[in-house]
Order: sequence, then C-alpha cells, then structure tokens
Amino acid sequence: IISELKLIDEKMVPEKLYFSDHHLSHAAAAFYPSPFEEAAILCMDAVGEWVTTSAWIGDKENIEPIWEINFPDSLGMIYSSFTYYCGFKVNSGEYKLMGLAPYGKPIFVETIKNNLITIKEDGSFKLNMSYFDYCTGLKMTNKKFNDLFGGEPRKPESNLTDKEMNIASSIQVVIEEIITKIAKNIKKETNIDNLCLAGGVALNCVANGKLVKEKIFKNIWIQPASGDAGGALGSALAVYYLMLGNKRIVDRNRDSMKGSFLGPSYSENDIENILLKSKAQYSKLNMKEIVEKVSEDLKSGKAIGWMQGRMEFGPRALGGRSIIADPRSPKMQKLLNLKVKYRESFRPFAPSILRENLSEWFELEQDSPYMLLVAKVKNTKIIKMSDDDKKLFGIDKLNIVRSEIPSVTHVDYSARIQTVHKDTNPVYYDLISKFNKITDCPIIINTSFNIRGEPIVCSPEDAIKCFMGTELDILVIDNFYLKKIDQKELSNKNYKNLYELD
Repeated sequence: IISELKLIDEKMVPEKLYFSDHHLSHAAAAFYPSPFEEAAILCMDAVGEWVTTSAWIGDKENIEPIWEINFPDSLGMIYSSFTYYCGFKVNSGEYKLMGLAPYGKPIFVETIKNNLITIKEDGSFKLNMSYFDYCTGLKMTNKKFNDLFGGEPRKPESNLTDKEMNIASSIQVVIEEIITKIAKNIKKETNIDNLCLAGGVALNCVANGKLVKEKIFKNIWIQPASGDAGGALGSALAVYYLMLGNKRIVDRNRDSMKGSFLGPSYSENDIENILLKSKAQYSKLNMKEIVEKVSEDLKSGKAIGWMQGRMEFGPRALGGRSIIADPRSPKMQKLLNLKVKYRESFRPFAPSILRENLSEWFELEQDSPYMLLVAKVKNTKIIKMSDDDKKLFGIDKLNIVRSEIPSVTHVDYSARIQTVHKDTNPVYYDLISKFNKITDCPIIINTSFNIRGEPIVCSPEDAIKCFMGTELDILVIDNFYLKKIDQKELSNKNYKNLYELD
C-alpha cells in the first residue's frame, strides 16, 4: 500500500496512514450518516478480514463492538452458495435469487436447517462445512451439496425450473429467520430503540421489509451503499470521528446522505458540447418544460432514459441515472426486461412514489428513500386472481395483472419501494407530481439506466450509448431532450457483447 501511495505522493509516510477494519467501516457507514444519536448496529456480509457478522453500539461519535461471528460461518457465503447453485453469478446475482424467491415454495427449509446450518435462538449460527467448497476449492458448493438437492448446479443462462424457484424461496425464508432472531437478541442486549444496518446482506430488501414489519426496533436505517463500496465512506467517517475526534451533528428528521446523490454531475456546457460532438438531434428546454413533456411521454407508454444532476452512490438508481416508465401498463415489465435491459423476464421493477402518497398504495409507514425496503401493495389497489390464475406456478405467474400498478407489483403482491422527497431530489419529485396530476398515479417505474451486465451510466456519453443501443424512446440529460426517432447521425450499433452477463 505504501509503495503504491508513494507513486501518487512521494512524501507519503506510514505514520500518516490510518486503517479501518472491514466491519468497522461497515458499522461507521451504517451509523454516522444515520439520523440517530444512539443506535444498535448490525453488519452482515460474506467476510471482511475474518468477520462475517458483527454487532456494535453507536453513541454520538463513538462506536463500540459487542460481538462477532467469524469465517467460515457466514450468511453472505451461504446465500452466495445458493446463488451459485441456482446458476447465477456469485457477488452479483444474489438479488436475482431474492427476486426469484416469490415464484417458488419454501419446501427445502427443513433440508437446509437439518443439514447445512445450525441456528441458535439468539440468531447465532454455524455452517456444516462438509457441504461447502469455498474454503478450500474454487467452487461454492460440492458433490455432497449437489446430492442433497438432487443434482448438479443449474447451468448459467439455461431455463429456470420449479426446483430453482423453490430453492430460492427456501434460503430466503432461512435468512429472514436468522436476521429476525439476531435483531431480537440485539434489542434484548442493548435495549436501544434504533437499529442501523450495513454489509452486503443488508441489501436483502425483502428481509429488511420483514424486519420493519416485526417492529423489534422503533426505527431502522440502512446504509444505501451497504456493500463493500460503502466501506470507502465508512472508513473515511471512522477516521473523522473515531481517530481524529471530530464532533458529530445529528439531524433527527433526515439522514446526512443527501439522498445518496454523491456522484458526479455535468455542466450545461459540457452536456451540450457532447451532444454536438455526437451529432445528436436535441431540444434545449427549461425544467418546467422537461417535466411537462416527460410526464406526457410516460403517460403515452414511452420508455425513457433519465439522467439528472449528480449520480447515485450505491447499487440503486434513485432518479439520477434511471430508466423510467408508466407502472400502470401490464406490458411494461416484460417490455423493459426484454427490449431495454436485455435481462431475464422474471426480474421485478421498483416503484418511485411521492412520500406523502405512500400509505395509500403500500403497507409501509416509514421512509424508504434508498429502495431498501419491500412491502405489500395495499389491498385496495390489488386485483383479485381468478381460480385459473391461482393454479399457475413459477414463471407462468408473471403475466397475471395483480394490481393497478402491475409493472411494479411482484408475484407475491410486493414491491421494492423508493419514497421520493422534494428536498433531496426536487426535479424527480416534480416529474412524479406532474405525472400524478395527469393520471391520478403518484408512482413511476424506476430501474437503473444500463443494460444487463453493464455498469450504471455515469456520463452523457454513457447515456447516449445506452440510449442508442437499446429500444428506449426518449433520452433526457438534465434540460436536454432527445427523441430516438430524430436520431439519424447517432450510432446505434449493438454494444451488449462488450459486457459479461451478470
């Protein structure tokens, strides 16, 4: 590390370096930006150094450890093992496993609990390593694991079967049980009303939603960049407060993540120069005109690339680098998956909803600005299934219209919710407000602005390339508006093969 840093600054000396342990970085990222002066902190991931799960207490500027669970016993590793077995990519396909779970039935729960993992009443757990190969081999699981579940791992990109859906459902239930037991134990140990979460497992928004529903803690706050990228933020905060002794100022009404819009933005001149250089046909409008035009485009069924202001920090698009569409369309989920994202048809999309309309549409009472909580659609908005619909299983469930917002309603009537707030994202808020005015629907579809396997777009060049390489109809970059139909000079060559599948 020293020699690499000396290439940047040859005056760099070891005495100036601070080091933050992996789980301390997660804990700091979870606690310091939260709106709490005091909180219990739970960090869960695959592994960092040796720690896989850790509990802490945060109090003003201080963070103190309570306990930890060490490698190879790991919630992240067992979930990744099932990700691998179901044919998805480890360290990137875990959210697919979570999205697949509602299509199946949890018929393997007892198989998992009787063979793979021992769970204590306090939530502590131990894995039976005779089924796993991640300590010694180059695979997550071994022959004994395969035999337990009746065959080899699914080949990536092959057809999904009921088996994978049932396995996904089962491991999701087990993970939720463990996290709930750990949370109850931490509450008992600390008697603190607030809980902060971080680590890759804290991105399991279905488990987070269950935790909120259980009401173990009065308040829960989750770091939007819960994975290892958030460790950069956490280590900076750990140094600032713990090592340099700075004082912390807490706003109890709002966290200090600034909506997680911590990435780069581009000036009007920069954007226009890039558009001119690309020979793009565009209109330059004011924000009121952008909002009016795009809300009408949404209403008429257009798929829109939406790039506004600063980029999001973390794995979720939150209205800075998003693809947006009308959630009322029964065809839009399939269309976006197959024609824009080029990904598996079963994968759900998230609703962005005005915060003040949340309780009319979803069974959730608290903010979810970072798309980290799953909750059910309100009964008043649900469309009842016919007897024939109820007999369907697996992917066949996909095409049933389940609610007034079918394109963001998952097969179990749930949705991964983003609440939109005027103070953190005013343009996006105004757009949804205008869409609500003309449709009586305060919700739009929000998915990340990229194709499958590609990083989320960052720059105007990225946005143009993705716009032209997909079947998006409209591109908006700040106050510049482009229609696909007008682009004669822009290249629309297929660039999908530049990226590995996720």
